[in-house]
Amino acid sequence: MTTGFYPQERIALFIDGANLYAAAKTLGFDIDYKKLLEIFKRQGRLIRAFYYTAMFEDQEYSPIRPLVDWLDYNGYTMVTKPTKEYTDSMGRRKIKGNMDIELAIDVLDMAERLDHVVLFSGDGDFRRLVEAVQRRGVRVSVVSTIKSSPPMIADELRRQADNFIELQELSREVARHYHDQAKPAPAELADEDEAFEEDFDEAIVERL
Repeated sequence: MTTGFYPQERIALFIDGANLYAAAKTLGFDIDYKKLLEIFKRQGRLIRAFYYTAMFEDQEYSPIRPLVDWLDYNGYTMVTKPTKEYTDSMGRRKIKGNMDIELAIDVLDMAERLDHVVLFSGDGDFRRLVEAVQRRGVRVSVVSTIKSSPPMIADELRRQADNFIELQELSREVARHYHDQAKPAPAELADEDEAFEEDFDEAIVERL
């Protein structure tokens, strides 16, 4: 995965946690976040790796907490906020946990200190953000997938980006192998799938 990067570029990762999880799950693999960080450290000068996720603060134990703690101690800058529960017009319980504003603010704030932004999301709402950053002279790569049905990335976002990185191809380098004895913090990582399953599948987190 060396295309689209230059050795002296200042790089930052901006990871939409729920979106990346959904894309990887659709492709049938889990992400080894230690390997992910190492790959981009080899592409240039990695300045920061942001990870965005909403959390269920009102629960006695949040199932996503082990993952958040592990990432926080292993090179990621965590950006979290509490989810909000509401009832829709059909009387169904819904959970609101969108992190788009937080991500967009951080990208714009960091832009002057970067040469290359790597956005892990397929959300078409980020097209204008990508365009704004490009006007400041920053190159943008977007990581998502077109291999799923339907594709997880909005066509307008893919066309706006300077570089599109197909997640399925990236999986060759970042897929987590459960038999790998060298993976860090086994206890914490073992809870990762359960955490996302409960928070983003069963609780029906909406991207509003």
